[in-house]
Amino acid sequence: SHSTFPSATPRLILNTMQAPTISTRFTRLFGCRYPILLPGMSWISNPELVASVSNAGGVGILATGPLTAEETRDSIRKIRSLTDKPFGIGATLLMPGAKENAKVALEEEVPIINVSLGKATWIADGLAQYGGKMIATVTNQKHAMGALEAGADALMVTGHEAAAHGGDVTSLVLIPSFRKHFPDTPILAAGGFATGQGLAGALTLGADGVAMGSRMAVTRESPLAEATKLAIVSSDESETLFGSEFDGIPARVLKTPKSQEAMKRRPAFPVVAYRAFQAARGVGIPLWKVVPGLLTQFEKMFIIAQFGAATEAIQAATVKGDLESGVQFVGQSQGLIDDIPMVNDLVQRIVSEARQAHQDQATLYGEDEVMTQNIRSM
Repeated sequence: SHSTFPSATPRLILNTMQAPTISTRFTRLFGCRYPILLPGMSWISNPELVASVSNAGGVGILATGPLTAEETRDSIRKIRSLTDKPFGIGATLLMPGAKENAKVALEEEVPIINVSLGKATWIADGLAQYGGKMIATVTNQKHAMGALEAGADALMVTGHEAAAHGGDVTSLVLIPSFRKHFPDTPILAAGGFATGQGLAGALTLGADGVAMGSRMAVTRESPLAEATKLAIVSSDESETLFGSEFDGIPARVLKTPKSQEAMKRRPAFPVVAYRAFQAARGVGIPLWKVVPGLLTQFEKMFIIAQFGAATEAIQAATVKGDLESGVQFVGQSQGLIDDIPMVNDLVQRIVSEARQAHQDQATLYGEDEVMTQNIRSM
């Protein structure tokens, strides 16, 4: 049996180049140095990138969307060979194969499972057997309440700025609103965060940490295609598109001629039906199980069908760097990304920027007042 979370106490001998820890409910819950998380992004959050983020003091989440149960097991073991720090796996429960991958994660006693789009009480129950934790990704309060009832230990709150499937509300409003309504729950802010100033801002707004998907995707260790990394580096914050026609769920992607065309219109019923059959066949689901869904739960089947069809375009951009025929998920934070650093260097820079931003803010309020507040909080 694995020790689920290492002690959060720092080692006696620390690398002198490491920035001091930032202590929040997130770092205390997961036993990490810094409140920074790599979300599970398909074909990007692989074992190497996950381990790099965890080794740098954050928490990496493995993307299991494209993986079979056996590949998920191999990936978990690979991560464990690369790091002894906390990590997790992602499970988008609406999608085919996700439940099987989550079961593997429970068998392997993975410290964290990050769930979205589905009922996850059984996962929370499984995690409780060995002291694991569940993060639920949500975009609104209704889903957050459902997730907490199902046993979520923390919420990842996805704002409108985020890559892929963000919510309707921006992080600037979403974080303080969630903090007010869920005061006792650790909150991770996702959507719009790529710098230390962003981390400091999120903590000020009431978050306990941030997820940085787009930023971590554009690092040296990330398997994202080099051409796509360079396209993100050279794009600004206004060069993204948001809509639901691409993969069936409202999503934000890099603005290219191909993505503009993909976002234009919803395909006809026969196309959706064909794609649903293809998606089902790809994961070994018999066709007779698909037909009733097409007739009674068309919206849900549309999402699964479109998601399956979108997979090819996403892979072309993400894996091959082909932005002519591919479509790349990316957040508005791409406007803040202008280099391709090593993960550890990036994390240290973000933490230093956050500390500097915090100190700069403190001087705005007058030192006497800050001193008084510090004495009161002792």
